[in-house]
Amino acid sequence: MSQPPAEIRKHVRGGEGRRKARSQTKGRQVDPDALEQVQALLGDRSRQRDLLIEHLHLIQDKYRHLSAAHLAALAYEMKMAQAEVYEVASFYAHFDIVREGEGAPPPVTVRVCDSLSCEMFGAAKLLGELEATLDPKKIRVIRAPCMGACDKAPACAVGHDQVFAATPAKVKAALGARGHHATKAGKDYAAYVAEGGYKLLRDCLDGRLTPDDLIKRVDDAGLRGLGGAGFPTGRKWKLVRQEQAPRLMCVNGDEGEVGTFKDRRYLDIDPHRFLEGMLIAGWVVEAADVYIYLRDEYPELRQMLLAEIPKLEAAGLARATRIHIRRGAGAYICGEESAMIESIEGKRGLPRHRPPYVAQVGLFGRPTLVQNVETLWWVRDIAEKGAAWFAGHGRRDRKGLRSFSVSGRVKKPGVVLAPAGVTARELVEEFCGGMLDGQDFKGYLPGGASGGILPASMADLPLDFGTLEPYGCFVGSHAVVILSDLDNMKDVAINLMRFFEDESCGQCTPCRVGTEKAVKLMAKPKWDEPLIAELSQAMTDASICGLGQAAANPVKSVLKHFRGDVL
Repeated sequence: MSQPPAEIRKHVRGGEGRRKARSQTKGRQVDPDALEQVQALLGDRSRQRDLLIEHLHLIQDKYRHLSAAHLAALAYEMKMAQAEVYEVASFYAHFDIVREGEGAPPPVTVRVCDSLSCEMFGAAKLLGELEATLDPKKIRVIRAPCMGACDKAPACAVGHDQVFAATPAKVKAALGARGHHATKAGKDYAAYVAEGGYKLLRDCLDGRLTPDDLIKRVDDAGLRGLGGAGFPTGRKWKLVRQEQAPRLMCVNGDEGEVGTFKDRRYLDIDPHRFLEGMLIAGWVVEAADVYIYLRDEYPELRQMLLAEIPKLEAAGLARATRIHIRRGAGAYICGEESAMIESIEGKRGLPRHRPPYVAQVGLFGRPTLVQNVETLWWVRDIAEKGAAWFAGHGRRDRKGLRSFSVSGRVKKPGVVLAPAGVTARELVEEFCGGMLDGQDFKGYLPGGASGGILPASMADLPLDFGTLEPYGCFVGSHAVVILSDLDNMKDVAINLMRFFEDESCGQCTPCRVGTEKAVKLMAKPKWDEPLIAELSQAMTDASICGLGQAAANPVKSVLKHFRGDVL
């Protein structure tokens, strides 16, 4: 802030009843050393407003926390209000803010996932053992939400390095080898091209195919958004194309739903299949820029994409659409498309009111195509093999292929590629090797934390869009968690509600207060069913976005199907 002109300053000096002139501007002053450190970190990077979260990551990665001095220096360097920088940094779980007068956290943080699948396989015990055996002055141990490794439970992260099927011994070994992320793709650019990769994209760029050709192929195949909403992909492309240019595109790679890890698998084994589908979709809607929003919990995938994307750019394959990678910062709510867009713009991830929809007014106020990673991963196969090939898979009158993230009490958890319309019982018996020895199938989550819970007696329902809604559930992102007779459904529901309590963005009262009150009511020895039902209805009816609207689904399911566990 500049000083007032001299003619204004002289009127506030001296004089009876007048305040003395300040020797410096209001607010926290910028420390020269902190400013120099921030400038060195940013280098020649742009200081544009939407890069705020990226720049906060640079400071967090370097110093393992965000000091008040560094936040003030970053605000000065980006010409932003300090309050605005602080409110963004404090919104995201992966930023550790150290206020003036507080000591910095220990240099290493170990996060132990306490979401459902990890809790089922001993996360609470692991957390307690680590807290008891690790030096708190050197290592901070905290609980954390789902890390996208539910099939390898319990999972934890040492810094950014994840440890699967974690034990205290594995964690201690990882502490000695932290900081090394693999950057090699499962199938790199050269291998992908050698197998015919990017031929379809070249046909698009060189005019041998038209946007209408691609729209018809995905329409005929019945491809839908596979991130949870299930909106027909071809129709979405048409809607965005109808809006006035310039248009933009965002890829939602923030699969934070409890039990979901399929996007991680596809990016790991064949990332260029996704990238080709992404560039084709961007070409169809004539998006000048595409932004990939990736979970901060997947650092190895980010490093891989940073290594592989320049290869396709050098080959001229991104000449129609510029590619940007944006890094999440630990906020489940940013899986909601408008909250993701707010985060890409460098803001808190608060869902927007609708209308207008993001296809009309999205990123930076422009019409925006938002797609999920897996949806784009299928574009090439559908276009090359034909709509009939994709639609030819399916059971019980459903069409297409679906990727299920299966975790819990099965012998072979993991990503299962199965026909649309498959049932939970078929997933367990045909694809996952059956239940763990000595355990009986009791129930299942068909669509992650928000998709409700169904008993094993209803495990023969088709798992697809529109088939579970009559039962108060939905398939969502196809995250299936299998429960056994070892699991108490009251504990399951409390675990899920605590997740929603932690992850509520706080924007609306029904969700912010409702999830907190629900956890307290559910923790009582016996549930007050009328009061919980009234609270659940208020959350469902009045919350702004799907988090609050669906948070009560597990509670309603347990009261309906597993009353003996709670009443």
